[in-house]
Amino acid sequence: MILPVVAYGDPVLRKLGAEIDKDYPELKKLIADMYETMYASSGVGIAAPQVGKAIRLFIVDTKPFVNGERDEDEEDEFTPEEREQLGNLQKTFINASIIKEEGEEWVFNEGCLSIPKIREDVKRKPKIHIQYYDEDFNFFDETYEGIAARVIQHEYDHIQGKLFTDRISPLRRRLLQGKLNDISKGKVKVTYKMRFPNK
Repeated sequence: MILPVVAYGDPVLRKLGAEIDKDYPELKKLIADMYETMYASSGVGIAAPQVGKAIRLFIVDTKPFVNGERDEDEEDEFTPEEREQLGNLQKTFINASIIKEEGEEWVFNEGCLSIPKIREDVKRKPKIHIQYYDEDFNFFDETYEGIAARVIQHEYDHIQGKLFTDRISPLRRRLLQGKLNDISKGKVKVTYKMRFPNK
């Protein structure tokens, strides 16, 4: 089932996600619905707070990046090396914890399903060490680099109650405030289902 994506301004996007266990109600269905929602909205990741659940769960699938399947508002150019680095990363992350971020910060233009029509350059470190559980509650302790790491970092921010706009300069945030307010009021055209807090 395709779920509405929660828009900027909804308090759930600012909550620290709660840890869950394998008995979380209808967990497999929620995960399946999140994948369906992500694909329907041409995303490469989505976190539970974006579908109204303040829990530590997010999913990623970089195939749209690799195969050039993103919609025209979300175009990104990758070198062959970057595409190879991304691979086909399709994973579910439960109770994730980024243990370490390493390297010199680099800039990449990011967007977010909860903040449509806005993209900004964001600095992040290129390498992460992350621990998490998958949908079957198998434990993983892994390292990711480059764009794959960035996609994970972006979704991880969501379960920490953060948005990519928190990582841009205060001046840029002030300049965007009018557009952000419009999004929270539903004054934005999107091709996917959304839930607006102030509409």
